[in-house]
Amino acid sequence: MSERLEDIAAAMVSGGKGLLAADESSGTIKKRFDVIGVESTADNRRDYREMMFRSKEAMSKYISGVILYDETIRQKAADGTTPLVDIIKASGAIPGIKVDLGAKPLAGFPGDTITEGLDGLRERLADYYKLGARFAKWRAVIDIDTSKGVPSANSIASNTHALARYAALCQEAGIVPIVEPEVLMDGAHSIDTCYDVSKATLVKLYDELYAARVILEGSILKPNMVISGKKSGKTDSPEEIAEKTIKLFREVVPSAVPGIAFLSGGQEDEEATANLNAINAIGPHPWKLTFSYGRALQAAPQKAWSGKASNVAAGQAAFTHRAHMNHLAALGKWQPALEKAA
Repeated sequence: MSERLEDIAAAMVSGGKGLLAADESSGTIKKRFDVIGVESTADNRRDYREMMFRSKEAMSKYISGVILYDETIRQKAADGTTPLVDIIKASGAIPGIKVDLGAKPLAGFPGDTITEGLDGLRERLADYYKLGARFAKWRAVIDIDTSKGVPSANSIASNTHALARYAALCQEAGIVPIVEPEVLMDGAHSIDTCYDVSKATLVKLYDELYAARVILEGSILKPNMVISGKKSGKTDSPEEIAEKTIKLFREVVPSAVPGIAFLSGGQEDEEATANLNAINAIGPHPWKLTFSYGRALQAAPQKAWSGKASNVAAGQAAFTHRAHMNHLAALGKWQPALEKAA
């Protein structure tokens, strides 16, 4: 395919396809494997991801790209010769890579974090390009705790500035940047507070991207939905989430951005699908609105697979179903009855 940033970005969000976020750190995937009773070894992690990457229907019809972890982009399949990256490419999907080094406490601002990883990033991006990556991801973490003044203006400014520096380095390397300013849904905040914090974050983000001369047409936004915090005791309807999320984006996200690929942010499988569907059902929109889900795509196949070679087909079927459901949601065509028919 074309190596132009704009063409790669467009392909990442086209036709109702979305991104598989398979970039869990070794620590995170260990926690998930612990739940299904599987030891987190390099071979088991490879086997699990290879199972998904070889799911032909899911990968060819519903998945546009895969976000990988450093270990995975360097791994070969169980046959010992085929790079996992080549399996992804053969399906028609685009390999990508997580490049940030995680969120650390922001000095002087208790409760706030700053994502690290800019040092040496130019050289790492060049290496990842040679390994086949054509897009990258950097996650900034914005928590909400109004009782403690979190997030601070400095947290938003520091994280969005880092996102812009990362994005500029990606484009210099011929890699499409996914910019992910995640406003966490873990707190006790209302949906309106989420809206306000998300707006402040996105306004600052696009100021920084413009200042860094990032080509918006060659970038993808990976944001949270506007939603009440998990500890608020309130469950928002998909329609309310859709209304507030689209209102926010129309106010602050430039139409030059080709696509917005939502993170699931801890939502349950069907919840993430229903909310994405509601967002697309009130279109048309100036951007493609799709998914970049990790747990919301993987929880079902992980459970079905459970580390057993005899369960590979079941794991692939579960992955294909969730990918199909989210594909339909990205087109505004999902219905709850489709889940029961599976």
